[in-house]
Amino acid sequence: MATTNNNSNNIHYKRLGREFALQFLFQHEVLENKEDLNSDNLHIFWQQVSDSEDVTSVDQKNIRKGQNFAKKLITGILENFKVINDKIAEYSIDWSIDRMAIIDRNVLRLAIFEMLFMDDIPPIVSIDEAVTIAKEFSSAKAATFINGVLNSIKDNLDRPPREANK
Repeated sequence: MATTNNNSNNIHYKRLGREFALQFLFQHEVLENKEDLNSDNLHIFWQQVSDSEDVTSVDQKNIRKGQNFAKKLITGILENFKVINDKIAEYSIDWSIDRMAIIDRNVLRLAIFEMLFMDDIPPIVSIDEAVTIAKEFSSAKAATFINGVLNSIKDNLDRPPREANK
């Protein structure tokens, strides 16, 4: 987890949830390479999180809220896997999903899920979070690529990029 810095106690639960979801999706893809959700794998993942020293400095309330947000992301992404992957393929010109680093395609999946299915989060926030997380978990070059793909998707959404629907 990238939250091991001195400010990790102040991490927002949604950022924490996104990081949890990203880590689960990465692990799930490496171990299973499936689109379905195995509840045993999710249970094992949450056990690993609770045993991790990375979260010892994070407020337990934020961890619980982060886990709940991550569960929503994980479930939604896996339920809409084909739609999300089709969107990645449509907007990542000259890059097949299989050529992308696992972390990069899962950062894209997180943000695209939020942009398409979570009206309570402005698309611009999803993009900003994805770029920040990509810089932490991948590279600046990957973050630039992710930003470009997500901005193209944002420009073609049927909702305002800076507004959330309550």
